[in-house]
Amino acid sequence: MDRLETTLCLLKRNDEILLAIKKRGFGEGKYNGVGGKIENNETPEQAMIRETQEEISVTPIKYEKVGVIEFDEVYKGKKQNLVFHLYMVYEWEGEPFETEEMAPKWFSINEIPFDKMFPDDKYWLPLILEGKKIRAYFDFDENWNLLSKEITEFVNI
Repeated sequence: MDRLETTLCLLKRNDEILLAIKKRGFGEGKYNGVGGKIENNETPEQAMIRETQEEISVTPIKYEKVGVIEFDEVYKGKKQNLVFHLYMVYEWEGEPFETEEMAPKWFSINEIPFDKMFPDDKYWLPLILEGKKIRAYFDFDENWNLLSKEITEFVNI
């Protein structure tokens, strides 16, 4: 099974969170945080900053790592293991801007569009928004049906 290390970050201001709709590729048509693959010789933190700059034209300044989420999923007919290093961003330079890949939009924390997101988000995102740090595991079949899940809260990630 292939293993892919990635990042995911969420911008937060007051009682709002920035999600972006994916315009192409994996996750197309779904709202999510921003992020992507960790390149060779890159730390998760460096990848998170680079991906945020590329996807919504913002540079994270004040942030913290709030989770590690692992998935077993089927992508293009092949089972793969995906690891997200999850960050919450509290301050940044620039204004979120639509790019070829993502269209950002602010949502009230009470009005998150879980029906337009990946099925696991409804389990871990509320915990992160409550200020918790987590490690989680989700197993999906080829139709994105949840087979199993495990979420553990941590003081430090």
